[in-house]
Amino acid sequence: MTGPEKDGPEKAELTESSAVEETAADTAPEVEDTVKDTPEAPAVPQPARSLDWKRVVAFGVLPGLALVLALTAGFFKWQDNSVRDADKARAESVQVAKDSTVALLSYKPDTVEQQLGAARDLLTGDFQESYTSLTHDVVIPGAKQKQISAVATVPAAASVSADPNHAVVLVFVNQTVVVGADAPTDTASSVRVTLEKHGDRWLIAKFDPV
Repeated sequence: MTGPEKDGPEKAELTESSAVEETAADTAPEVEDTVKDTPEAPAVPQPARSLDWKRVVAFGVLPGLALVLALTAGFFKWQDNSVRDADKARAESVQVAKDSTVALLSYKPDTVEQQLGAARDLLTGDFQESYTSLTHDVVIPGAKQKQISAVATVPAAASVSADPNHAVVLVFVNQTVVVGADAPTDTASSVRVTLEKHGDRWLIAKFDPV
């Protein structure tokens, strides 16, 4: 009688202890699953790096702006020099056309060879050759034989076009010709004079009556 009574409470304690362990075992996986299913905390976004506008201006905008300004200044300088060169060519070519026309068309019977020979040095190209032939074959012999003299003046001249190496000038010419003891004969004409720059000299390349 005594033995069974002692076994009763101990067995009850063992049974209760086993029940607790089983309960803990059944609960553990659920805890693990809960831990596994917990979402990870989102990553904190890093703040975007702000632009360093001073560096952008210093290394980007300013060099580009300086280049534009340099190119613009160069263009205006080139344009200014071109205008000055054209103005200089225009003034020089007009004066040379006037002076050379007078030299080409003026002579006296006693000095005709020297005068027209010097005028030849004011010419270039094909016109120089044709002028030389005309004066040598016709004008110089005629002036000597018939005592012909001629005086040319240029009352006006205007530039048609001009650049540093080429120019065209319209020349208005009055010429007075005397043959022997005859009365003077006056004629008025206009000539389109084409000039070319050779070195530092303007020379007549064409002499076309208009």
